[in-house]
Amino acid sequence: MADNSVLTVSIVTPDGKVYEHTADMLVVSTMSGQLGIMANHVPIIATLAVDETRVKYDDKEDNIAVNGGFLEFSNNLATIVADSAENQEDIDIARAENAKKNAEERIAAARQRQDKAALDRAQVALRRAINRINVAKK
Repeated sequence: MADNSVLTVSIVTPDGKVYEHTADMLVVSTMSGQLGIMANHVPIIATLAVDETRVKYDDKEDNIAVNGGFLEFSNNLATIVADSAENQEDIDIARAENAKKNAEERIAAARQRQDKAALDRAQVALRRAINRINVAKK
């Protein structure tokens, strides 16, 4: 008989499965705010923001930088389909800092050219870089 007091969290990207673990609680940031999910939660589908996802189990917590996507939860299985995602220990801080610097330069150039599409893309890149830095430094 399956244990109904835990949920399974799976995070996948176009490159494949990034994370899978059983958990007591999952905390994600949706476009409407933070959402905490425990076992036996009602089924839900939500659009995710570029932010940290926390998976709590036993007395531990895994932090994953999730860069957009969506969450589906049903029958104690939480599946996150993300544009990209990195486990905390896999994040290269120097690379993330460099991505942040490049994004800031692209933002300045786009503002100077008044190129809204380039500005939007650079702002998304900046949010992703900052998210990766924040998760890595926890």
